[in-house]
Amino acid sequence: MTKPIAEEAITNLYCSTLPRSLAIADLGCSSGPNTLFMVSELIKEVDKLGQKLGPESPEYQVFLNDLLGNDFNTIFKSLPSFQKEIMSYQLGPGAGPCLFSGTPGSFYGRLFPSNSLHFVHSSFSLHWLSQK
Repeated sequence: MTKPIAEEAITNLYCSTLPRSLAIADLGCSSGPNTLFMVSELIKEVDKLGQKLGPESPEYQVFLNDLLGNDFNTIFKSLPSFQKEIMSYQLGPGAGPCLFSGTPGSFYGRLFPSNSLHFVHSSFSLHWLSQK
């Protein structure tokens, strides 16, 4: 249900800034089979826009965040096949590289430097917030 909202937000962001490097964070990413789903949808949307608008495709910097107990090793082991699939089969020619980092910790505290992210997504972690 949230996919159209995220796609509209990334479209507005990309079209208004046309960044050469796009930093995306997924808060509460978990480590299951859906971990990389929203990231892949956002990247595909930006790639589709880039093909229409004509500028060079940005490089993608993806920060995956969850609590310290998350199994980041499982995520990292799945990245080569994810990158091969998205770069070879789902994106257009000339797509920028997709680089990943794990950022363990609670989002109740600071996780990233100021002005370092373009887009932050969270599917299942908002229910943990005690206030807006």
